[in-house]
Amino acid sequence: MLDDDAALRAHGYQPELARRMGGFGNFAISFSVICILAGGMTLFGYGLNTGGPAVMLWGWVGIGFMTLILGMCLAEVTSAYPTSGGLYYMAHRLGGPSWAWATGWLNLLGLLGAIAGIDYGCALFIGAFASLQWGLEPTPETIMLIFAGTLLLHGTLNTFGVRLVNVLNSISVWWQLFGVALIVGMLTLAPGERQSPEFVFTHFNNGTGFDSPLYVAALGCLLAAYTFCGYDASSHLSEETKQAQTAAPRGIIRAIAWSWVAGFVLLAGLLFAIEDYAGTLGTSTGVPPAQIFIDVLGTGVAKGLLLVVIVAQLFCGNAETAAASRMVYAFSRDGALPFSATWRRVSSRTRTPIAAVWLSVGVALVLALPSLYSPTAYAAVTAINVIGITPAYVIPVFLRRRFPERFEPGPWTLGKWSKPLGWISVVYVIVLTGVFVLPQASPVTFDSFNYAGVTLLVVLLLAWIMWITKGRRSYKIPPLGNSAEHAALAEGVV
Repeated sequence: MLDDDAALRAHGYQPELARRMGGFGNFAISFSVICILAGGMTLFGYGLNTGGPAVMLWGWVGIGFMTLILGMCLAEVTSAYPTSGGLYYMAHRLGGPSWAWATGWLNLLGLLGAIAGIDYGCALFIGAFASLQWGLEPTPETIMLIFAGTLLLHGTLNTFGVRLVNVLNSISVWWQLFGVALIVGMLTLAPGERQSPEFVFTHFNNGTGFDSPLYVAALGCLLAAYTFCGYDASSHLSEETKQAQTAAPRGIIRAIAWSWVAGFVLLAGLLFAIEDYAGTLGTSTGVPPAQIFIDVLGTGVAKGLLLVVIVAQLFCGNAETAAASRMVYAFSRDGALPFSATWRRVSSRTRTPIAAVWLSVGVALVLALPSLYSPTAYAAVTAINVIGITPAYVIPVFLRRRFPERFEPGPWTLGKWSKPLGWISVVYVIVLTGVFVLPQASPVTFDSFNYAGVTLLVVLLLAWIMWITKGRRSYKIPPLGNSAEHAALAEGVV
């Protein structure tokens, strides 16, 4: 295994960012971005309406298992290409510039959609807390103001450098695990009746308007698929991670595995505690888990638990902003974005791409603006995240299988399991992406239309137009480093 900076130079890049993150920190950023207290809680009401407890829990098990397989395959490629560019850089080395261009724009769409989804979800929870504490009505305008303030906070925190990001992510890991244990423990030990295991594991609820249970169950898996996004953060922060060739792939896998287990415990604990299904779905707080807290534990305790969730979501949004800004920085470093010279600038004081940070939160604000006018816009933002970033995850895996002769394994490899797991991942992502461009509610109207597929097509169209007009000339990754370093990298020799 090469020295970190030597490995980066072998890929053609000079070290610019501060390498201050260890293996735990690299795991922590992906765990923080996945954040079961964000995705699992903000889409909890969506899950109750779209399939109910049975789909929520078994969908979590199935999607989590498939995500772990995909994550292992992506970890293998990450070990060979530990750069901030992550997915698009891998796609370029394995498939060429056109593959990289498409992958980069999908990845960027997914990351920026994730910031919007996470921070808007956090704003919903803050609105619910404000409603309980001060009687503030959580109107779309109020939520949008809270959302903008949350983005401002995360933009500011990310300008102080990766050391602060690393500290916050490390705290986030323990905060999330403590939060899950506290929420489930209090709901379980509180007096009163609980739902039966039969209800939690088999009850199916269809509030979508569609007749097909299978179709509804597929749509209900969005809760899990949305939550299990963001583990590419370990790859994007690899230029700031020590021993990145092994720490980054391990960070990806550990983040998925721990989130899988803890998320199941959280969902099961909440579902067992439901006292009034219809009342939970139609809660005046706008946040179904808050209604569960109120029904079981009372308003005072509910407010405390909401604060635990809100802090976890703030950690999550901050980590996602860090990951997205590194993607913007790397993509600009290779000339792929308009005004790339601006977004690739690194602060001489903090060695952080500050301009890329503010671009990331600015675009996230724009993505969420339709939520002012459409009640389904938030679900569309979450679907944008899934259908943007999940295909980007599998493209390097597909290219690694399609052109095996172009791939030189890094220190972390799947060995003989690489081929079968790789093709399983490809099929899984094709099916998943197809599901999430489908209508999510019936009848399909202007308000209920799923704009995620349209957004995906628009982004791909714009990316293609930019490629043929400018990208093919402006986008260039550097040649590989000197032959000695490249040979050492290929042979796995220090």
